[in-house]
This record gives sequence, structure tokens and C-alpha cells, in this order.
Amino acid sequence: MTVTEKVAYLRGILDASELSEDAKETRIFKAIADVLDDLAMTVSDLEDGFSELSEQIDAVDEDLDALEQDYYDDEEYEDEDDDEFVEVKCPNCGDTICLDEETLLAGEVDCPNCGETLEFDLQYADECGCEDDSCACEECGHDVEEEDK
Repeated sequence: MTVTEKVAYLRGILDASELSEDAKETRIFKAIADVLDDLAMTVSDLEDGFSELSEQIDAVDEDLDALEQDYYDDEEYEDEDDDEFVEVKCPNCGDTICLDEETLLAGEVDCPNCGETLEFDLQYADECGCEDDSCACEECGHDVEEEDK
């Protein structure tokens, strides 16, 4: 049962009641029924508008999807997703953040969660042979000092 139908049912009950037309309560009930009727019509209009808008958005989404498939190659999507990021855990707050190579090479970054300055020492990253740019050799267990001797 829709809101409009429920309000119509209440109005029918009110009309069928044997309340005196001159009584204050009857006028109040009829005024409340009028307001409920207006609200029910507004809700009905909003539901219709929402339904129409949803259909339009679905159509636009389908059109955009078709355009993306026609315009972009799958390889272009793969290239965009191939950006290398390194996950770093903040020692202060424990939040994990993803950093790109440019940020790592800068040597430091502020944690977006707590504001703590995180510093990176990448001097051993190339020497130990690890593929992880954030390696400081303590994590991988590779001893760079023995190799330098």
C-alpha cells in the first residue's frame, strides 16, 4: 500500500465517522488529513522524479561505458595502473600510507594521519639487490657491509 493509498484510507475512515462537523476535533482531524494528503502527493512526486532520474543515470552510465570501451585500449588502462607504490607504516600512529617513487626519492614526507615526518634513507636500496625501493637492509636480512669489504 502506497503512502497516498494509506492517506486515502484514513480520509475514508474520517469521512465515515459520525463526528459532528462543528466539533473542534473534527476540524483538526480534517486539517491533519489535508496536510497528510499534501505530503503523500509530494512523496509520490519525489518517487516518480527519483525513478526517472535513476533511469537517466543508468542510460548515461551505459553510454559512457560504451565510449570508454571504444576510445581506450585495454593497454592504456594497464599502463595507468602500473604506477609503482610502496606501502610505508608510520612508526608514530601505525597508519599505512602508499608512496610513489618521486616521494621516496625526496627523502621525507609528513604522515597524513598524525603529521609525523617520515624520513627515508635509500642509500643501500640499490646495493643490496632488493627489488623493494624502501629496503634499508634490516628488513631483507642482506648484509651490505660484508659485501663492501
